[in-house]
Amino acid sequence: MADKVNKQERSRIMRSVRGRGNASTELKAVRIFREHKITGWRRHLPLIGKPDFAFPNQRLVVFIDGCFWHGCPMHLRMPATNVDYWQGKVARKVTAELRSKGWRVLRVWECELKDPSRVARIVTEMLED
Repeated sequence: MADKVNKQERSRIMRSVRGRGNASTELKAVRIFREHKITGWRRHLPLIGKPDFAFPNQRLVVFIDGCFWHGCPMHLRMPATNVDYWQGKVARKVTAELRSKGWRVLRVWECELKDPSRVARIVTEMLED
């Protein structure tokens, strides 16, 4: 399917999408952490890849990845145009770099936030390791 707007307009639209304070991802994770008394996290620690949450004492970073933007295996529908860009977008180079610097990385998909207890259990287990 062809895009209905020109390249400049599409670029303007995409630039307007913000990655912080998203109610369907980050803020839902904040609620889960608070409800399950998960403490010690900081938001937006200045690390490569801009993780959503960091637990500095445990060297754990948590990314809350939106299914569309980050290529959830269950929900990804790769766009037909500009394929090289999108394949790079869903690559996990950031994870490898953070791990090489001694951080453990947890990626939680937006769709997984529908089961808050499971997310809390996974985070808690990672923190206890």
